[in-house]
Amino acid sequence: MTFEPAREIAPGVFLVDTGYMRPHLAACYIVRGRDTAAIVETGSYQTVPRLLAALDQLGIARGAVSHVIVTHVHLDHAGGAGALLRELPDAMLVAHPRGARHLVDPSKLWAGTIGVYGEEATLAMYGEPIPVPAARVVEAPDGHWLDLGARRLRFIDAPGHAKHHFVVLDEATRGLFTGDSFGLSYRETDGGPKGPFFFISTTPVQFDPAALHATIDRMLAERPERLYLTHYGLVEGNLEAHGAALHRGVDDHVRVARAAPPGPGRHQAIKAGLKAQLLAERARHGVPAAPALVLEVFENDLELNAQGLGVWLDAQPRA
Repeated sequence: MTFEPAREIAPGVFLVDTGYMRPHLAACYIVRGRDTAAIVETGSYQTVPRLLAALDQLGIARGAVSHVIVTHVHLDHAGGAGALLRELPDAMLVAHPRGARHLVDPSKLWAGTIGVYGEEATLAMYGEPIPVPAARVVEAPDGHWLDLGARRLRFIDAPGHAKHHFVVLDEATRGLFTGDSFGLSYRETDGGPKGPFFFISTTPVQFDPAALHATIDRMLAERPERLYLTHYGLVEGNLEAHGAALHRGVDDHVRVARAAPPGPGRHQAIKAGLKAQLLAERARHGVPAAPALVLEVFENDLELNAQGLGVWLDAQPRA
């Protein structure tokens, strides 16, 4: 597989492909300040050499990286945190207050990920996470900010996908690092008349539709000019319309989940409903990519979304 080198997508913001599963699926970002830099998202342990090579490519000394920021602690976003900090002697890890402890002691996070993927697949995709020393962790509640010199980063609590999720506003570019809170938009589905195509993420285990609706509205209330998606890359323009599509997607996911019959076939029924929803949205949006390609691009997400909806259904009060 071929992965592109780090590239500047906005002034002082550089995209690095993490190498997770396939090209153009998951991104990390390097953000330049005046004399320091921050890294947003770490990917898995397999991403660490890519990030170090990108720093070298950009002429950023490892000692100049002041902060490593993870939007939430799912391993495709934060699995490389411990390994990366070993290579960055002066960097602090910035995490949500609900998630920080799981990076200091990742045993529960690791067990939960194995529960989703199985042990063999989890090891292959992520590698077992290395604990982060507690003294190197900064908890970032809502309203927390970092001054990198020449740019300020502000942290906004963003539950819905996970309770331990924040998004980060780069005030210099009016760009939001969205993690998974503004859904998924893969570049293979670009080219339609309505711009980039979005689909929500309901990965296990903390999907909360009401909270996600509120988070989407709060992000849009910041009037961002661009989005830096983990999955995947830069999106600019028409953000209100993309937000409306995500709101519709949340409601459609809930309808699919509630319509699935109980019992051993529920998961497959939810997944089939999500496939139909994805293809209907593809047609509505005018995505030029063929249905088979769209299903291939979102294959892993459809499985995870169905699992997450199952967990959400099980947590609902019985009528």
